[in-house]
Amino acid sequence: MLPKDLSAIAGPLNDQQLGQLKQASQELSSQQMAWVSGYFWGLSQNQITESHPTLSLSAAIEPAGKLTIIYASQTGNAKGVAEALKEEAVASGVAVELFDASDYKGKNLAKESHVIIVASTNGEGEAPDNALTLHQFLQSKKAPKLNNLKYAVIGLGDSSYEFFCQTAKDFDQYLSKLGAQSIVERLDCDVDYDVPAAEWRQQALLKIKETLSTGAAEVIQLPVGQQSTHSHYSKQNPYTATLLTNQKITGKDSSKDVRHIEIDLEGSGLSYQPGDALGVWFENSAELAEQLLTTIGLDGSKVVDVEGESLSIKEALISKYEITAANPQLVSKFAELSASKKLQKLVEDKDKLREYAGNTQVVDLFAEKKTKLSAEQLQGMLRRLTPRLYSIASSQAEVEEEVHLTVGLVEYQKDEQSRFGGASSFLSHRLEEGGEVKVFVEHNNNFKLPTDDSTPIIMIGPGTGIAPFRSFVQERENREASGKNWLLFGDRTFTEDFLYQTEWQKYLKEGVVTQMDVAFSRDQQQKVYVQDRLLENAEQVWQWLQEGAYIYVCGDATRMAKDVNEALIIVVEQQGQKSREQAEEFVNNLRKEKRYQRDTY
Repeated sequence: MLPKDLSAIAGPLNDQQLGQLKQASQELSSQQMAWVSGYFWGLSQNQITESHPTLSLSAAIEPAGKLTIIYASQTGNAKGVAEALKEEAVASGVAVELFDASDYKGKNLAKESHVIIVASTNGEGEAPDNALTLHQFLQSKKAPKLNNLKYAVIGLGDSSYEFFCQTAKDFDQYLSKLGAQSIVERLDCDVDYDVPAAEWRQQALLKIKETLSTGAAEVIQLPVGQQSTHSHYSKQNPYTATLLTNQKITGKDSSKDVRHIEIDLEGSGLSYQPGDALGVWFENSAELAEQLLTTIGLDGSKVVDVEGESLSIKEALISKYEITAANPQLVSKFAELSASKKLQKLVEDKDKLREYAGNTQVVDLFAEKKTKLSAEQLQGMLRRLTPRLYSIASSQAEVEEEVHLTVGLVEYQKDEQSRFGGASSFLSHRLEEGGEVKVFVEHNNNFKLPTDDSTPIIMIGPGTGIAPFRSFVQERENREASGKNWLLFGDRTFTEDFLYQTEWQKYLKEGVVTQMDVAFSRDQQQKVYVQDRLLENAEQVWQWLQEGAYIYVCGDATRMAKDVNEALIIVVEQQGQKSREQAEEFVNNLRKEKRYQRDTY
């Protein structure tokens, strides 16, 4: 706590700084002084020293409470929104604390005055792994009454999924049921969330400031510490990198086209850990943009405005808008504009609408009924282009200033025409070696190696889900980790689809990988998958779990991850001699303890 007589302090502050600090603290209560003390301590942990230039900081002095921000985040998007909200709160003079949901004790909500929850949704409407405990606590009998709490909730999701922003809806419902008062209507953001989220944050902060008894924030001259060495590049400010390598790693007769991609990060300062993802900003195919314009009868040279930038509508389709994957909102809007009876009937059935949108590209939607659209109508329907996230397939301890990806080309036939995924076709076919690509690192704290290198790990990654485990094994080898490494990989055929086969054989021979089990579904009459290999090795899986093993799953969320989860429950039920309910609780506790981590899509 700061002493009342600041002049008695013998320290690095000059007379002017002492005077400003004294003036700012004269009317503070003991509670407020304690908060300011913690605030200054936090600044000191960022290596703030007297030897660096000074900067005016708004020292948020709040006589009546603070804002607490809690984020429930799986891949990092919700965390990013929460961090932006914190920065804006500090800038506007609001006392604020930011918490990862896994670090926040639910019972402390009873002590809060103002809380904002930023929540993404995982899988089939589940809470992100870092929010499981808090999510369950608020549903339990232990949850306290929250009659004195004012709150707001913002959700991030994808409307193409059935349980759109379900976790945010849950938190909103739970807090309201416990007596808390919502001060801003919940916002459920779609994948193109940057602008609506920013507008909501402004609205929420205005309400927070209205309901907090605010005093004038004092501006105090504080020494500025040396910035940390991490890169300043981000989703909003990506790094322009160079493509070094594009190598096809499936056989010539494979039904899949999977590429090993190497990107040069030299000089960027970008750093990553195994389990992180690389965000890739891509350009759409010019041919696809032209085809789309022809379909709706629009001149590609028509000049449009995109957030203050003037460019042709064709250029906008290539670099600013999503023109590959359709989505339910787009289908609904076009059904109304085109008056297509087929589409209007589809819109009435949400399940069929989602299925249709998930399997249809924008150009094929517009081809359903010939409809001439203006540039403004087209812009009003399309989502803004968003980057794709790819699990990083390398360890910087191994590849230094490079980053590797494992990219599967999204490809299918529609009326004898080939349709491709936007980002996957950009990386695999349209970007030449030596070409430029804008990237950023998306840190994923919910998919990380154990801190104890002696801990055994079980990695389950069929198809391109193998990517992060290549980084895991590279990292463990470079750290000379003593923990056992067990890899389960699956794909269609051994001869055509065994991704990184020679690398895994080398790691097995050298003992870096302790055990590897493979499942090639089409190499025999009866299909075999990674979950079958888990069940075949049930006794050993259980033994590894008893030794404290961590389990990691990466890949398809729709079927594979569910089937693997079911197999784990069966293993625990049988080998641990537990009831079904006990086995489910055991597996759920593994997730809470971060011993069962999933990176699914």
